[in-house]
Amino acid sequence: MVVANNVRQFAKQLNPIVVVITLLVFFSLIKLGLWQAQRADEKELRLARIAQFTLASPSSIGDIKQLLSNNEEINDIPVKIEGNFKSPLMLLDNQPNGKQLGYRVIQPVEVADSVLLVNLGWVAGSIDRSKLPDVQALSGKHQFIGHVRIPEHGIQISEKVIEKFEQVLRIQYLALAKISQETGQKLLPFVVYLDKNELIGFEKNWQPIVMPPEKHRAYSFQWFSLATAWILLMLSAMYFNRAKNNKK
Repeated sequence: MVVANNVRQFAKQLNPIVVVITLLVFFSLIKLGLWQAQRADEKELRLARIAQFTLASPSSIGDIKQLLSNNEEINDIPVKIEGNFKSPLMLLDNQPNGKQLGYRVIQPVEVADSVLLVNLGWVAGSIDRSKLPDVQALSGKHQFIGHVRIPEHGIQISEKVIEKFEQVLRIQYLALAKISQETGQKLLPFVVYLDKNELIGFEKNWQPIVMPPEKHRAYSFQWFSLATAWILLMLSAMYFNRAKNNKK
C-alpha cells in the first residue's frame, strides 16, 4: 500500500511535457532498432536466394519477362544474354570505389525485339567535372552472363538528370523513363550487371548486398541500448528532481 501511494505521488509530480518527450524518444529508438532487425532478416533471405541462384542455370530474357508479367521478384537472378550493343554510352555519376569516386559505364543492348541497359563496370573519374573518362563503347554482338536488378534512385548532384556530351550521356541515376525518352529506345524495366567472370567491360566492383545482416543487427543492438539508456536516464532525472523538491 505504501509503495502504491509513493508511485501515485511520484506520478502526480511528473511534468506531462517531459513524460511525452521521454516516451516519444524511447519509442522512436525502439522503432529504429526493430527496423534494423527487420533489415537484417531481409538481407539473410536475399543471401539465401542468391546462394540458390548460383546452383541454377542462368535464365533467359524471356524468362525474366515472364516473371515480371507475373509480378514475381527478379532481383539477383542470373541471366544469359546474346545481343548487339548499341549507342549511346552512358556514365552513371557519383559511384564510389573505396575512397575514389567515378562512374559506372552503362550501354544499351538489343536482344531480339527488346532493349535493355547493361552495367559494364566501374571507371575512375576526374576532379574536373568537365573531363570524362576515356571509355570506348562496345559494338557488335556479344554473349555474356549478368545479374538482374531493378534500378533504384541514387544521389543526384546536378540539377539535370541527363547531361549530353559529344558521344556520351552523363546520368545522375537510372531513370529508365527519361533515358528511354532521351535515346528514343523503349527500355526493359530492369538493368543487367555483368558477371564478375566476364572478360568484357570494366572493373566489376558491384555488390548485391553492401551492408551484411550482421551489421544491421549491430545497429539494432545500438538503438535498443540507446533506448534503454535513455529511459533509465530520464527516470533517474525525474526521481532526483522529485527528491530535491521534497527537501524544500
